Amino acid sequence: MAMLLEDILKSVELWLKLIKKPQPYVDPHLDPVLLVPGIAGSVLNAVDEESGAEERVWVRILGADYTFRTKLWSRFDPSTGKTESMDPKARIVVPEGRYGLRAIDALDPDMVFGQECVYYFHDMIVELTKWGFQEGKTLFGFGYDFRQSNRLQETLDRLAAKLEAVYEASGGKKITIITHSMGGLLVKCFMCLHSDVFEKYVNKWIAVAAPFQGAPGYITSTFLNGMSFVDGWEQNFFISKWSMHQLLIECPSIYELMACLDFQWEHPPLLEMWRGRPDGDGKSQIMLESYPLVESVRIFKEALANNTVNYNGQDIPLPFNMEILKWANETRKIISQAKLPPQVKFYNIYGMNLDTPHSVCYGNEQTPVTDLQQLRYFQPNYVCVDGDGTVPVESAKADGFNAVARVGVPGEHRGILCEHHVFRILKHWLRADHDPYYNPVNDYVILPTAFEMEKHKEKGLEVTSLKEEWEIISECQDADHKNSDSAAADEKPVVSSISVSEVGAEACATLTVHPHSEGKQHVELNALSVSVDA
Repeated sequence: MAMLLEDILKSVELWLKLIKKPQPYVDPHLDPVLLVPGIAGSVLNAVDEESGAEERVWVRILGADYTFRTKLWSRFDPSTGKTESMDPKARIVVPEGRYGLRAIDALDPDMVFGQECVYYFHDMIVELTKWGFQEGKTLFGFGYDFRQSNRLQETLDRLAAKLEAVYEASGGKKITIITHSMGGLLVKCFMCLHSDVFEKYVNKWIAVAAPFQGAPGYITSTFLNGMSFVDGWEQNFFISKWSMHQLLIECPSIYELMACLDFQWEHPPLLEMWRGRPDGDGKSQIMLESYPLVESVRIFKEALANNTVNYNGQDIPLPFNMEILKWANETRKIISQAKLPPQVKFYNIYGMNLDTPHSVCYGNEQTPVTDLQQLRYFQPNYVCVDGDGTVPVESAKADGFNAVARVGVPGEHRGILCEHHVFRILKHWLRADHDPYYNPVNDYVILPTAFEMEKHKEKGLEVTSLKEEWEIISECQDADHKNSDSAAADEKPVVSSISVSEVGAEACATLTVHPHSEGKQHVELNALSVSVDA
């Protein structure tokens, strides 16, 4: 009996070894895709130059803030244009696993709960794989040290090598680059400085939520107050806003995201504040002061004049860095001169329908600003425009190219990377859907959400009932829907019914169309057919 059981177990083990997991669908006709993230969108590891030990410093939960401050806090070197970690033994690298995808997928792969908050390209990678893209053959990622300038030669050299490697791995097929946010500025800078390499390897470039002319309100408040990596309760598990603030003051990439001075803004971005100033009678006079882009720099300088961090017991000054601003102005000048090679097709997806910071105001009539160095402790109030919550539509659309298409999608700056509407557009532009009639510019997407059908016989009659639901996703054309959520909430669904009768058969249907909500329209169909069982 024991021998028989042992033989059975061996047979089962052999059988299990022979079972092959179903192979994912692979479309050999697809062109390769390279995903390029934006700021804070790459996993960063710190390598100890003495021991060789490597640890993740962005993003992580356990010991996150301490590790961030000791390994990532940096100083800018104007002679090289590079930001170097304050720890001389720490060398920051980007992990290259999964052909570059590991660094831009889930930024903290160790998270178990709430992992969605650290997803970056994860959902898009999953979708691309479903469409037939294969990691290492037609799907690749390019992570980079987002602290650095978009024209740092070290980063540009890595991107050039990556394009060549992708081209060769795919059998000599030209590449489609999909960028998100600041990744668009990096690619635009690369295209300007290495146009021959770009033209040789790239077929299409799809920019998503790119701040081509800057992110005025968001960057202004970042200089004075810092930024949070995530919103809501999850931010308590990550880097503190103060620690992030001290990092970004020395990051050329942040300065390169400032609002472009030469762009003709519909409404020029402003830095405003309620100031309390003493008058001749010794009383305080409260006035609203406004500073355009050029004059805002003076406020940054004064507000951060005494900013310091304590590193290894030493107080290190971190003022607003005019050397970085000089470097960033040159970068933006280069980017503004970029020209798209005639053989490369450019597409632009931008987020919309969200209040997006444009101008920033500090203080109020009751609590005016009396000391600019206290601005760091004031909550900013925003004058908002349409955008994705970070980048205004006006900035994202102003790419300066002869685009094949520009499509606005309701969505949040990082959340847009997991929007089904975006996936549908990408699937078409990447030629992964084989649908020649779909037009992302003026068409819509129908997403089925429920389908039920039932047939039965009852007293000589055949009864068929159908219930179907779907969502139509489109750019809402009605201004009332765009500008007033409350107006949409007050609207009632539109209900239409139809009945048809013939000898021996009768059918009726009800169609319910719910009001638009954030670019989506919910539709329900209920139908019933009764016929004599012949």
